[in-house]
Amino acid sequence: MNMNSVTLLIVLLAAGSLLIGAEIFIPGAVAGTLGALALAGAVLVAFGISTTCGFYVAMGVVVLSGITVVLWIKLFPRSSIGRSMTLSEDGKSFKAANQRSSLLDKDGVAQSDLRPAGFALIDGQRVDVVCEGGLISQGQTVKVVRIDGNRIVVRKTEG
Repeated sequence: MNMNSVTLLIVLLAAGSLLIGAEIFIPGAVAGTLGALALAGAVLVAFGISTTCGFYVAMGVVVLSGITVVLWIKLFPRSSIGRSMTLSEDGKSFKAANQRSSLLDKDGVAQSDLRPAGFALIDGQRVDVVCEGGLISQGQTVKVVRIDGNRIVVRKTEG
C-alpha cells in the first residue's frame, strides 16, 4: 500500500465532500460537479490501492450520499439558513403590481421600431411595448389597446 495513494484518496474524499457542501452557498452546479468528480476520482484511486479498498470506498460514497440527501431533505428546510432561503407562505395570494393600468387607451410615440416589441413614450414614460399586428416604425403614434399583466399591447394610430 503506497502512502501517496492513501493521502490522495483522503484528499479527494475530503475535497469532494467539501465541494458538494459548498454547492449550498455557491449555486451553479460547478462546485457540486467538481465534488462529484473528486469523489469518483477517490473511488478510482481506492481501486488502484486494492479491489477490496475500492469496493468499500465506493459503497461508502454511495451510502453516505444517500444518507446525506435524506438528511438534507428532512433537516435543511427547518434550519435558519434553510428558512432564510425558502418562502414561508405558499404564494397563492401573491399578486403582481399592476402599476401600468393607467396607460390603457393612452396615446404615445414609438421610440424604436416595434418588430413586434420595442419602446414607446407613453404619458411621459418610456415603456416596453408589443405591437398588435404588423410592424411600427420609430416616430409613429401608437395607442395602448390592452394590458396583459406586464405586457403592454399597442396599435398604430393615424396622426
